[in-house]
Amino acid sequence: MNQDELLRQLYDFTLVGNAPEVLSLTNQGLAMGLGPEMLLYEALIPSLEEVGARFERGDFFVPEMLIAGRAMAGALEVLRPLLAETGAEPIGKIVMGTVKGDVHDIGKNLVNIMFEGAGFEVIDLGVQVSPEKFIDAIKEHKPDIVGFSAFLTTTMPMFKANINALQKAGMREQVIIMVGGAPVTQEYADVVGADGYASDASAAVVRAKELLSQRRALARA
Repeated sequence: MNQDELLRQLYDFTLVGNAPEVLSLTNQGLAMGLGPEMLLYEALIPSLEEVGARFERGDFFVPEMLIAGRAMAGALEVLRPLLAETGAEPIGKIVMGTVKGDVHDIGKNLVNIMFEGAGFEVIDLGVQVSPEKFIDAIKEHKPDIVGFSAFLTTTMPMFKANINALQKAGMREQVIIMVGGAPVTQEYADVVGADGYASDASAAVVRAKELLSQRRALARA
């Protein structure tokens, strides 16, 4: 198998979520001397972007996104330390967590995989994350973006509680705040004072990149 064939197969198997083949092809590619960046940026990321595009069109649904994401996550386990060795810079850093009172994490985990696949460094705080834990994570990791996830309507008010806590700590302006989850809407995100909202994992990555480029453009101005 030559380089082009391997990249094409890696793209195709990621698209259908065949995790064993994705892992095998990732290792084969490395053995052939292909760099981790080439595997990531010429096969894995384009494939996950296509998954997102098919989801937007209604051709794929959440299960297809999940299995493709999991297939890519397996490859990322192999590639992540190699990318760190090459000094490949992430395009941004995001701290993510499901808010206090909520233990749902399937949506959050899918978003995390999509972010990692797009080249972000993701710090996942898990579920039931208190405002204090978010604040500690911001101090420690200095992220560009903080993501609050909620699946229950009863825990959505924690978005505002978290934002208030950040304001009180003098940290609100340091980060872009994004919110999401099944019951969350753009209107609710606006009411609580979040910077961004996305209805699904692929849209979250697009929105995060937009917000990040806007912030960096303002910083340069």
